Amino acid sequence: MELFEAIRNRRSICKVAPDPIDREVIEQLLESATWAPNHHYTEPWKFFVLTGDGRRPLGKVLAEISMETMEDLKEVEVQSILKKKEEKAFRAPVIIAVAAIPSTDPKVEYIEEIGAVNAAIQNLLLAAHALGLGAIWRTGKPCYHPRMKELFGLADKDEMLGFIYLGYPVDVQKPGKRVSFQEKTVWVNVDTSYQ
Repeated sequence: MELFEAIRNRRSICKVAPDPIDREVIEQLLESATWAPNHHYTEPWKFFVLTGDGRRPLGKVLAEISMETMEDLKEVEVQSILKKKEEKAFRAPVIIAVAAIPSTDPKVEYIEEIGAVNAAIQNLLLAAHALGLGAIWRTGKPCYHPRMKELFGLADKDEMLGFIYLGYPVDVQKPGKRVSFQEKTVWVNVDTSYQ
């Protein structure tokens, strides 16, 4: 797939088939992710590939986190919501949880470590698209919850940056749209303010 075509046509795909993805394909995605740019060559990413029942602990933690906001609900409602939260981990046959493990070297900027892992996620998403897979990068408050760090054995300085749900798409993807770069760009060619 041509690079510019891949960048313009990649979309988040929510609905995927339950069919397994070959390990070699997943490894190809992970290899692509590791070629993201990163200052000081720290390679601050860590990947957790969840398949089969390996997705179950994620579902349980998603349910546990959601319980924190359900004190006013009836037991029947709570159980229904918890079941739905647990099932979220089974919406795709493969989930790749991506964490940032920032370097402790004092010359390394924390924000650059986060940026490098985000770039790795983009590489992974583009590679998935090029290989005909559907993918969506899921984040949200549960992703950043301390309980999620505990599940994946992350230290306080580490960050879970998202869950990439992967599978073979079942629907035709819709065309995307973006605001023109011209509306988001300031050209600076003289000594002036950057507004």
